[in-house]
Amino acid sequence: MALFKHHRKEVPVLNTTSTADISFMLLIFFLVTSSMDTDKGLTRQLPPPDDTTEMEDRHIKERNVLALRIDAAGQMSCNGDSITRDELTRRVEEFVANRNDDPTLPEKSRREVHLLGLCHVSDRHVITIETHANTPYESYFDMQDAIVRGYNNLRNELAQQRFRHSFAQCSPEERASITLVYPQRISEKQPTTDAEANGATMQEGGSL
Repeated sequence: MALFKHHRKEVPVLNTTSTADISFMLLIFFLVTSSMDTDKGLTRQLPPPDDTTEMEDRHIKERNVLALRIDAAGQMSCNGDSITRDELTRRVEEFVANRNDDPTLPEKSRREVHLLGLCHVSDRHVITIETHANTPYESYFDMQDAIVRGYNNLRNELAQQRFRHSFAQCSPEERASITLVYPQRISEKQPTTDAEANGATMQEGGSL
């Protein structure tokens, strides 16, 4: 007969019943309070439908159109002339602003703009972009960057003149007013192929 009895010590067990509920609540808390990055894209205007009336109107208003193209080799051209990225930025500024009311450059409207008063608004121009099916992505984004830089230069200039600070430092209200004066109006055409490009050339040149 044993003189001493060994008593087993029971290890206390943690109550995990509510652990799942607490984890779920924490997950909801972090989802609600955390800010998530959202994807940003390029704001672009889709090509209009093929309509004879609109085609005739665009032909009459040829002064309002700046036609850009990138070929399969990544070469940029503006209204048929080869152009570099820096030259394109300057061309966009000249085209959109039309400071001297040149009859070969876009028409402008006189409108009352909040915070700016009566302004000449460049709301009739359009920049068209035509690419080739094999256009390199790098060349495409170089062109987009050059175009946006031209718009930004004009907006910065107007912000400095009227508000004494850059466009980036403008309040949302000031930005909205400046954007009304220089709105981005860019239309992208469907990419062409070699066969389509050759067909267009034959139609322009006539039959041999």
